[in-house]
Amino acid sequence: MDNEKDIVELELICIIVNYGVGSKMLKSAKHHGVHGGTISLAKGTVSNKILDYLGLSDIRKEILYMVADKKTAYQALEKLNEEYKFNKPNHGIAYTTPICAIMGMRCYKCDQMNSERGEEDTMYKVITVIVEKGKAEDVIEAATKAGSKGGTIMNGRGSGIHETSKLFSMDIEPEKEIVIILSETDMTEAIAASIRKDLNMDEPGKGIIYIQDVNMTYGIYK
Repeated sequence: MDNEKDIVELELICIIVNYGVGSKMLKSAKHHGVHGGTISLAKGTVSNKILDYLGLSDIRKEILYMVADKKTAYQALEKLNEEYKFNKPNHGIAYTTPICAIMGMRCYKCDQMNSERGEEDTMYKVITVIVEKGKAEDVIEAATKAGSKGGTIMNGRGSGIHETSKLFSMDIEPEKEIVIILSETDMTEAIAASIRKDLNMDEPGKGIIYIQDVNMTYGIYK
Protein backbone atom coordinates (compact mmCIF):
# COMPACT_ATOMS: atom_id res chain seq x y z
CA MET A 1 0.00 0.00 0.00
CA ASP A 2 2.80 2.41 0.83
CA ASN A 3 4.46 1.71 -2.52
CA GLU A 4 1.22 2.62 -4.29
CA LYS A 5 1.07 5.93 -2.42
CA ASP A 6 4.68 6.59 -3.41
CA ILE A 7 3.74 6.61 -7.10
CA VAL A 8 0.25 8.10 -6.93
CA GLU A 9 -0.47 10.86 -9.45
CA LEU A 10 -1.41 14.06 -7.63
CA GLU A 11 -3.28 17.15 -8.79
CA LEU A 12 -3.40 20.68 -7.44
CA ILE A 13 -7.01 21.85 -7.49
CA CYS A 14 -7.44 25.61 -7.84
CA ILE A 15 -10.91 27.15 -7.54
CA ILE A 16 -11.54 30.89 -7.89
CA VAL A 17 -14.86 31.96 -6.37
CA ASN A 18 -16.62 35.03 -5.03
CA TYR A 19 -15.67 36.26 -1.59
CA GLY A 20 -17.28 34.25 1.20
CA VAL A 21 -17.80 31.02 -0.74
CA GLY A 22 -14.38 29.43 -0.10
CA SER A 23 -15.01 27.98 3.38
CA LYS A 24 -18.30 26.41 2.35
CA MET A 25 -16.71 24.92 -0.76
CA LEU A 26 -13.77 23.55 1.24
CA LYS A 27 -16.21 21.77 3.56
CA SER A 28 -17.96 20.27 0.52
CA ALA A 29 -14.63 19.15 -0.97
CA LYS A 30 -13.73 17.33 2.26
CA HIS A 31 -17.04 15.52 2.04
CA HIS A 32 -15.99 14.34 -1.43
CA GLY A 33 -12.64 12.95 -0.30
CA VAL A 34 -10.25 15.91 -0.40
CA HIS A 35 -8.24 16.07 2.84
CA GLY A 36 -7.98 19.85 3.22
CA GLY A 37 -6.97 23.07 1.58
CA THR A 38 -5.88 26.69 1.81
CA ILE A 39 -7.94 29.79 1.03
CA SER A 40 -6.29 32.97 -0.24
CA LEU A 41 -7.88 36.37 -0.80
CA ALA A 42 -7.63 37.90 -4.26
CA LYS A 43 -9.41 40.20 -6.68
CA GLY A 44 -10.69 39.71 -10.18
CA THR A 45 -10.03 42.14 -12.99
CA VAL A 46 -11.59 42.18 -16.46
CA SER A 47 -12.97 44.76 -18.85
CA ASN A 48 -16.73 45.24 -19.10
CA LYS A 49 -16.90 43.47 -22.47
CA ILE A 50 -15.86 40.13 -21.07
CA LEU A 51 -17.36 39.92 -17.59
CA ASP A 52 -19.04 36.64 -18.47
CA TYR A 53 -15.88 34.96 -19.75
CA LEU A 54 -14.30 34.19 -16.39
CA GLY A 55 -17.11 35.21 -14.07
CA LEU A 56 -14.98 37.92 -12.43
CA SER A 57 -17.44 40.80 -12.24
CA ASP A 58 -17.22 40.71 -8.43
CA ILE A 59 -13.89 42.34 -7.58
CA ARG A 60 -13.39 40.41 -4.33
CA LYS A 61 -12.36 36.80 -4.82
CA GLU A 62 -11.15 33.79 -2.87
CA ILE A 63 -8.78 31.20 -4.28
CA LEU A 64 -9.05 27.71 -2.84
CA TYR A 65 -6.00 25.44 -3.19
CA MET A 66 -6.35 21.71 -2.50
CA VAL A 67 -4.27 18.61 -3.22
CA ALA A 68 -5.67 15.17 -4.00
CA ASP A 69 -4.86 12.09 -6.01
CA LYS A 70 -5.95 12.42 -9.62
CA LYS A 71 -9.05 10.22 -9.36
CA THR A 72 -10.28 11.93 -6.20
CA ALA A 73 -9.56 15.39 -7.63
CA TYR A 74 -11.58 14.76 -10.78
CA GLN A 75 -14.47 13.15 -8.93
CA ALA A 76 -14.55 15.93 -6.31
CA LEU A 77 -14.53 18.65 -8.99
CA GLU A 78 -17.38 16.95 -10.82
CA LYS A 79 -19.44 16.91 -7.61
CA LEU A 80 -18.51 20.52 -6.78
CA ASN A 81 -19.52 21.56 -10.29
CA GLU A 82 -22.92 19.95 -9.79
CA GLU A 83 -23.33 21.75 -6.48
CA TYR A 84 -21.92 25.20 -7.32
CA LYS A 85 -22.76 25.38 -11.05
CA PHE A 86 -19.42 26.57 -12.45
CA ASN A 87 -21.05 26.41 -15.88
CA LYS A 88 -23.04 29.54 -15.01
CA PRO A 89 -21.40 33.00 -15.33
CA ASN A 90 -19.94 34.42 -12.12
CA HIS A 91 -20.18 31.10 -10.28
CA GLY A 92 -16.46 30.41 -10.27
CA ILE A 93 -13.59 28.86 -12.18
CA ALA A 94 -11.98 25.53 -11.32
CA TYR A 95 -8.94 23.83 -12.80
CA THR A 96 -6.31 21.26 -11.90
CA THR A 97 -2.59 21.15 -12.59
CA PRO A 98 -0.21 18.20 -12.14
CA ILE A 99 2.08 17.98 -9.10
CA CYS A 100 5.50 16.41 -9.55
CA ALA A 101 6.22 15.87 -5.85
CA ILE A 102 4.74 16.64 -2.46
CA MET A 103 6.08 16.71 1.08
CA GLY A 104 4.39 17.34 4.40
CA MET A 105 1.13 15.46 3.80
CA ARG A 106 0.83 12.20 5.70
CA CYS A 107 -1.89 10.87 3.45
CA TYR A 108 0.48 10.96 0.45
CA LYS A 109 4.12 9.89 0.31
CA CYS A 110 4.96 11.33 -3.08
CA ASP A 111 8.28 13.01 -2.37
CA GLN A 112 10.01 11.83 -5.56
CA MET A 113 9.78 13.84 -8.74
CA ASN A 114 7.37 12.18 -11.16
CA SER A 115 8.29 13.26 -14.68
CA GLU A 116 6.56 10.44 -16.59
CA ARG A 117 2.91 11.31 -16.12
CA GLY A 118 2.22 10.99 -19.82
CA GLU A 119 -0.51 13.62 -19.92
CA GLU A 120 -2.15 14.39 -23.24
CA ASP A 121 -1.87 17.81 -24.81
CA THR A 122 -4.00 20.22 -22.83
CA MET A 123 -6.40 22.90 -24.08
CA TYR A 124 -5.43 25.41 -21.40
CA LYS A 125 -2.39 26.71 -19.56
CA VAL A 126 -2.18 28.77 -16.40
CA ILE A 127 0.22 31.71 -16.52
CA THR A 128 1.48 32.96 -13.17
CA VAL A 129 3.26 36.33 -13.00
CA ILE A 130 5.00 37.77 -9.91
CA VAL A 131 5.71 41.51 -10.03
CA GLU A 132 6.27 44.49 -7.77
CA LYS A 133 3.19 45.84 -6.01
CA GLY A 134 1.31 48.22 -8.28
CA LYS A 135 2.31 46.46 -11.51
CA ALA A 136 -0.43 43.82 -11.63
CA GLU A 137 -2.78 46.00 -13.66
CA ASP A 138 0.01 46.51 -16.19
CA VAL A 139 0.32 42.73 -16.46
CA ILE A 140 -3.41 42.43 -17.13
CA GLU A 141 -3.24 45.19 -19.75
CA ALA A 142 -0.31 43.55 -21.54
CA ALA A 143 -2.05 40.15 -21.46
CA THR A 144 -5.29 41.63 -22.78
CA LYS A 145 -3.47 43.12 -25.79
CA ALA A 146 -2.42 39.58 -26.73
CA GLY A 147 -5.92 38.14 -26.37
CA SER A 148 -6.31 37.31 -22.69
CA LYS A 149 -9.84 37.58 -21.30
CA GLY A 150 -8.82 38.61 -17.76
CA GLY A 151 -7.08 37.39 -14.64
CA THR A 152 -6.94 37.28 -10.86
CA ILE A 153 -4.60 39.29 -8.63
CA MET A 154 -3.21 38.23 -5.25
CA ASN A 155 -0.92 40.04 -2.85
CA GLY A 156 2.35 38.27 -2.04
CA ARG A 157 5.05 38.45 0.59
CA GLY A 158 8.65 37.30 0.69
CA SER A 159 11.03 36.25 3.43
CA GLY A 160 11.69 39.73 4.90
CA ILE A 161 14.51 42.24 4.74
CA HIS A 162 16.90 40.23 6.91
CA GLU A 163 16.75 37.00 4.93
CA THR A 164 15.99 37.92 1.34
CA SER A 165 15.82 34.90 -0.96
CA LYS A 166 16.06 34.65 -4.73
CA LEU A 167 13.80 32.86 -7.21
CA PHE A 168 14.91 32.82 -10.84
CA SER A 169 17.44 35.56 -9.90
CA MET A 170 14.68 37.84 -8.59
CA ASP A 171 14.68 39.11 -5.00
CA ILE A 172 11.55 37.91 -3.24
CA GLU A 173 10.59 40.50 -0.61
CA PRO A 174 7.33 41.92 0.78
CA GLU A 175 5.03 43.98 -1.43
CA LYS A 176 4.62 41.73 -4.44
CA GLU A 177 1.57 41.01 -6.57
CA ILE A 178 0.75 37.66 -8.14
CA VAL A 179 -1.34 37.52 -11.30
CA ILE A 180 -3.03 34.30 -12.40
CA ILE A 181 -4.21 34.08 -16.02
CA LEU A 182 -5.94 31.07 -17.54
CA SER A 183 -5.21 30.90 -21.26
CA GLU A 184 -5.98 28.72 -24.23
CA THR A 185 -2.83 26.80 -25.10
CA ASP A 186 -2.40 28.30 -28.58
CA MET A 187 -2.55 31.84 -27.13
CA THR A 188 -0.27 31.27 -24.16
CA GLU A 189 3.03 32.06 -25.86
CA ALA A 190 1.76 35.37 -27.25
CA ILE A 191 0.28 36.42 -23.89
CA ALA A 192 3.46 35.58 -21.99
CA ALA A 193 5.59 37.35 -24.60
CA SER A 194 3.45 40.50 -24.38
CA ILE A 195 3.79 40.59 -20.59
CA ARG A 196 7.53 39.96 -20.81
CA LYS A 197 8.02 42.78 -23.31
CA ASP A 198 5.74 45.42 -21.76
CA LEU A 199 7.01 44.91 -18.21
CA ASN A 200 10.69 44.51 -19.19
CA MET A 201 10.89 41.10 -17.55
CA ASP A 202 14.40 40.51 -18.87
CA GLU A 203 15.72 43.22 -16.56
CA PRO A 204 16.79 42.05 -13.06
CA GLY A 205 14.09 42.39 -10.42
CA LYS A 206 11.26 43.21 -12.84
CA GLY A 207 9.35 40.00 -12.27
CA ILE A 208 9.00 36.35 -13.17
CA ILE A 209 6.58 34.34 -15.29
CA TYR A 210 5.93 30.62 -15.11
CA ILE A 211 3.48 28.49 -17.05
CA GLN A 212 1.77 25.25 -16.03
CA ASP A 213 -0.35 22.67 -17.83
CA VAL A 214 -4.03 22.52 -16.95
CA ASN A 215 -5.62 19.07 -16.95
CA MET A 216 -9.27 19.79 -16.13
CA THR A 217 -11.31 23.00 -16.24
CA TYR A 218 -14.77 24.18 -15.23
CA GLY A 219 -16.34 27.62 -15.67
CA ILE A 220 -14.43 28.76 -18.77
CA TYR A 221 -16.51 30.71 -21.28
CA LYS A 222 -15.57 31.85 -24.78
